Amino acid sequence: MRLANLGGRLSLVHGDGLVDIERLSGGRFDHDPQQAFERWDELTRWAATADLEAAEVLPFRPEDLGPPVPAPRQVFAVGLNYDEHARESGFVRPAAPLVFTKYLSSLTGPVSTVELPTDTVDWEVELVAVIGREARHVSADESWSYVAGLTVGQDLSERTCQHAGPAPQFSLAKSFPGFSPTGPFLVTPDELDDPEDLALSCEVDGVVLQKGRTGQMIFPVRELIAYLSSIVTLHPGDLVFTGTPAGVGAGRTPALYLRPGQTLHSHIAGLGDLRQTFTGGA
Repeated sequence: MRLANLGGRLSLVHGDGLVDIERLSGGRFDHDPQQAFERWDELTRWAATADLEAAEVLPFRPEDLGPPVPAPRQVFAVGLNYDEHARESGFVRPAAPLVFTKYLSSLTGPVSTVELPTDTVDWEVELVAVIGREARHVSADESWSYVAGLTVGQDLSERTCQHAGPAPQFSLAKSFPGFSPTGPFLVTPDELDDPEDLALSCEVDGVVLQKGRTGQMIFPVRELIAYLSSIVTLHPGDLVFTGTPAGVGAGRTPALYLRPGQTLHSHIAGLGDLRQTFTGGA
């Protein structure tokens, strides 16, 4: 199953178009995409037998889509979760996940225009896992049963703010307006040949800057969910940004950052693409 947020309405991907779930279900399910996660198991059972051939299929443009999870209760993010990225950042391999949060006001859909607050804004393509059931003290072996689906994310990062002061400001530096685009769809794990090993990449103006596979994570999705749920309660609809591979701008010599007029294209195989263009900049 692939879900989308079309103008604030929960939709199923069908062919090249979208089907409105509230209309197709005769009002059984709400139009609000966030409400889907409160009845996730029921929704997936219904979708498996829904008569999509008889449904009205709406055309769409990627820029019409909002974030597939528009209002999560919690947004977790994981730093230094790929060996090469840890090395390029000047750190050793972490012994446990390095976790911070991204604030909800930074969430946007897959196609957006982002104002650069400074001239030190960096890119970080990431796999994002979406929680489908309340999780507390979940084992790694059972973690995937708590995942509603996967989507593409960008963890845009303002490096000056991040490293200002006596301790890093990860959460603030990664939560400027538009700094957390996600989408285009929420894809359930059964749609993928191997949800634990997906190719991901990003490029700026056609130049590939990051390229890796999610199978290279130090702490894969199953271990992240087990770790997080051992400390906090994970709620349906929560997001987990799982970390970025090597190739960020801050890890280059000299450092390379985003500039006004540039376009950032992020891709994960089987999940889709994000596209951000940039304005402003100090």
